[in-house]
Amino acid sequence: MPAAIKNTNSVTYEVPDRCAQCAVRAERIFCNLPDDAISYFDEIAMQISYPSRSIVFEEGQRASGIFVICGGQIKLSATSRDGRTMILKIATPGDVLGLTATLNDLPYEVTAETLEPCQVRSVRRRDFMEFLSRFGHVSRQAAQVIAHEYHEVFLDARRLALSGSAAGRLAQLLLDWARTSSCGRPEMRFTMALTHEELANMAGTSRETVTRLLNQFERDDLISRHGATISILQPAELERIVG
Repeated sequence: MPAAIKNTNSVTYEVPDRCAQCAVRAERIFCNLPDDAISYFDEIAMQISYPSRSIVFEEGQRASGIFVICGGQIKLSATSRDGRTMILKIATPGDVLGLTATLNDLPYEVTAETLEPCQVRSVRRRDFMEFLSRFGHVSRQAAQVIAHEYHEVFLDARRLALSGSAAGRLAQLLLDWARTSSCGRPEMRFTMALTHEELANMAGTSRETVTRLLNQFERDDLISRHGATISILQPAELERIVG
């Protein structure tokens, strides 16, 4: 039976039992596969439901396979030797987790933790490698995913290194998430599943600063907040703050 889950726009929808039945897979890099390939993927993939704040896999754990997010948000983080944690990305539906580690038969580089109830499809490494060898065009899709991830890492590094203010870094994060969630629609709205502490981690600042800036953005009518939902009211003004 299909699982009902909220997406990042707070809209409840059903995750189908099979990828071939997914109405939005054409919008996602890896999921946009020919019918024969997606049917094979359905045969080897296992559907898993995770509650909020569950560990999907841990940094340093030997890669067992890939995980494709069908619904929900998953936090990817890395920890230093002295115990400091850095949040690298918030993964959303369509993202493929553990791809490079699985291809290289190496440990996972990050820890993946759900931020809300999530639906994922998991494929064991052996089955995934057979999938790639059987369908050559899937390898091209996987390469596109890796190239997209590299581009995101570059943009994140530039955001942290070149933005001169905490306000600019926070504004950039809000804009990025809103654009991802809007999928080209005019309305820029998303669900903020991170705590202020986690958001501060990504913005390279303190929790107190994040709280103060969000309140200031709201007072200036740049954003509106309703529960965990944030709407961008003046994207051009936030872009100006980014610099």
